[in-house]
Amino acid sequence: MRKLVFILAITIMSKYTSAQDVTVKDLKKDATKTIGKDDKDTTTQTWKRGGIFSLNVNQGSLSNWSAGGDKFSLSVNAFLNTYAFYKKGKNSWDNNLDLAYGILKTTSLGNRKSADRIDLTSKYGYGVSEKWSAAVLGNVRSQFVKGYAYDKTPAGVEFSTVTSKTFMPAYVLLSLGTDYKPNADFSLFLSPVTARWIIAGDATIGPLYGIPIGKKSKNEYGAFLSANYLKQISENVNYKGKLDLFSNYKSNPQNVDVFFSNVLTAKVSKYINFSLNLDIIYDDDTKNTDAAKGPAPQILQLMGIGFAYKFKN
Repeated sequence: MRKLVFILAITIMSKYTSAQDVTVKDLKKDATKTIGKDDKDTTTQTWKRGGIFSLNVNQGSLSNWSAGGDKFSLSVNAFLNTYAFYKKGKNSWDNNLDLAYGILKTTSLGNRKSADRIDLTSKYGYGVSEKWSAAVLGNVRSQFVKGYAYDKTPAGVEFSTVTSKTFMPAYVLLSLGTDYKPNADFSLFLSPVTARWIIAGDATIGPLYGIPIGKKSKNEYGAFLSANYLKQISENVNYKGKLDLFSNYKSNPQNVDVFFSNVLTAKVSKYINFSLNLDIIYDDDTKNTDAAKGPAPQILQLMGIGFAYKFKN
């Protein structure tokens, strides 16, 4: 009898120990798992935030270089492109901020600005259908520091003229219209009712941008279109484009003002990116840097490889 009890006790203990081993193994396995979103969970994010910061630096120097060239050159260009999009029910609120500044230094030219932009857009919409919203949009566009136009006298002596200052000019726009969003990448804002102010507190700066002499600002009313495209083309390539068109009802409405901005970035490594920026601006009220010529498109193109940091929630 004692022998039988002993055998039963050994058998129960072995099974209990085996069960413990299985439990411990299951706990270890569960500890290494990552928590993922349930495919049945359709909850969407209220805020979508992100952007990219890039810094490109190029330096060169020459010594006894028979082919000629500047002894020293240095260029630094910094860009910050951010966004914050809100969506809940029929309400949406899109915010975009683009900042850019660049400087070029050479032995022969000294210091010169190569890029300078502040561009803030905020747009609120209330959905009236799946893709259309009634919306109001505000935009502020200006620059950080003084800008110069460079020329030479008949004798060949170079001189510079101040053409812009900190927040002079500043373009402030307020618009009421409709917003079309067929997908998450593209939006098209259309408005027949838009007010725009061109502001410059300096009497020498204002007339260069169509502000009457003796005035500090100019008010315009017209039609406005703003198309925005933010697309991840591939795993390592992103594009951001913005096209603004404005027609002034009060003066030459057929001469449409254009602001076209493009930023293409391609990831080389974790923190190294290739970037290409292309801006095109046309405003027939803006004086040409060449006084002998009339209004003409303003074109800025920058390309480089440097540090980049991308962030999003």
